[in-house]
Amino acid sequence: MLRMTKQRSAVSELLGRTEDFRSAQQLHEMLRADGSAVGLATVYRTLQSLAEAGQVDVLRIDDGETLYRRCARQTHHHHLVCKECGRTVEIEGATVERWAAKVAQDNGFVDVDHTAELFGTCAGCAAREYAEGPRA
Repeated sequence: MLRMTKQRSAVSELLGRTEDFRSAQQLHEMLRADGSAVGLATVYRTLQSLAEAGQVDVLRIDDGETLYRRCARQTHHHHLVCKECGRTVEIEGATVERWAAKVAQDNGFVDVDHTAELFGTCAGCAAREYAEGPRA
């Protein structure tokens, strides 16, 4: 872990009060709006360090962007993410765990790591879309 400076503490504290996944650029903008003089490179390095320590969840979305969020669970888990609003639910995945272990074993792999992210539309967004009707 990197030495905890005032700037890195600001990044960590912001993650602690931000519920949704955010990009490094979004977190940087939020810090700047709060008056913090944290550089973007420091945000990236801090996020990488926190990810390596298992303190933040990392989500890679379709366009290749990486998003970060403070882990609510300290154990291995997966995510169900709304494509509309970004709401995220941490989920257990016993079936995924068994499948990953079997695939690794069947192919002679050991020490396998994985992530599983499920994307859909949450009930709130689905209801809103239904109420608004078809888009033109």
